[in-house]
Amino acid sequence: MTTLEKTVAIETTALAQLDKEGRLLNAVLKAPTTKPGRFGFRGDIALKFQTQVADEKRPPDFSIEQVLTIVNDGEPTIPVLVGYIHSLAYLETAAEVLKGLLKPDGSYFMFCNNIDLLAKYRIKMGDVTFYVLPCDESTVWKEMMDLLSIDKNDIKKLDTAGKLDYVLDAAVKFSESYEVIAYADALAKMEPVKNRNENRPV
Repeated sequence: MTTLEKTVAIETTALAQLDKEGRLLNAVLKAPTTKPGRFGFRGDIALKFQTQVADEKRPPDFSIEQVLTIVNDGEPTIPVLVGYIHSLAYLETAAEVLKGLLKPDGSYFMFCNNIDLLAKYRIKMGDVTFYVLPCDESTVWKEMMDLLSIDKNDIKKLDTAGKLDYVLDAAVKFSESYEVIAYADALAKMEPVKNRNENRPV
């Protein structure tokens, strides 16, 4: 691969705005991927910031966590994004923060802690549709591998960026006709948010 192909910068992608707002946190990957003109991000997208006191850096109130996304150089929208929200009630804030960056024909997956473990919905927020899926004691990465029927041996020789390309290229092709449910109806069905620290050793 020539260095020319690797020079895509975040500033010329749809992630530029989120980066400028300081929302891209805890990055495992924030760099060009193995595909020319493509930039990848694995980390968290802060949704609601805490009030900062002086120069004190505080973690966000809540974020889209374990985000997997790729963007293309010069394109204004994010074609595919996967993430985890601790409560379905955060989906509205996520849609607001990402407003204008998502497109009607994009592939967007939101895993959620407080919906029925058998639930699989499609929820429309404006003109953008999210697949909404349960995730309790697992990770977004593992859930996506299962959802897309990807064997970990298929990608074990790839680096972090290559693995992201492989999984998200498969995610773009994913098409399941899960029940379309109104956001208000989904909220009415959601369960209490689990305390993440409940079973952790002190």
